[in-house]
Amino acid sequence: MRHNVKGRKFNRTAAHRKMMYRNLLTALFKHERITTTVPKAKEARIVAEKMITFAKKGDLHSRRQAARKVMEPAILQKLFAEIGPRYEDRSGGYTRIMRLGPRRGDNTEMAILELVDNTARPKTLDSKKRTKARRILKAEEKAEAKAALTETEEEVAEAVTEEVTEEVADAEVTEEVKDEEKKED
Repeated sequence: MRHNVKGRKFNRTAAHRKMMYRNLLTALFKHERITTTVPKAKEARIVAEKMITFAKKGDLHSRRQAARKVMEPAILQKLFAEIGPRYEDRSGGYTRIMRLGPRRGDNTEMAILELVDNTARPKTLDSKKRTKARRILKAEEKAEAKAALTETEEEVAEAVTEEVTEEVADAEVTEEVKDEEKKED
């Protein structure tokens, strides 16, 4: 019987297993959604929930404990600045596992591990109609931008011509003043 023996070994050494969890966590907090195998997702979820709880506390000790698991300082900062406060009112269940089905090469069950209420957008392939519609929208946006640019160019040209006419008028006035001064002398 496996009394009080928790966690999967994944046929790896302890150091390799810990490093795998660290890499999974860092990727999860960076992208807020990762695709991995179901057993890895289940194990990474346990550690990720603890890290988010540390981020909710926000004190120095919690930050140092989380720094032992999160590999990149920028991701650790994101964890404490964005992810922790996001789940301030939630008392657990920060992650979700969605099963994808078997992987094509070795038939391993795959899953998406993601943060609940995340900002990551799912990567879906567009149909031909949507792709065509997007191209048309982009072309229309470019045409509008080009029209706006030509309007601004016309405005700039008008402003420049006004400035030039004002300068010419000023030059004529100064010449008249100089001519009058010469006549007075």
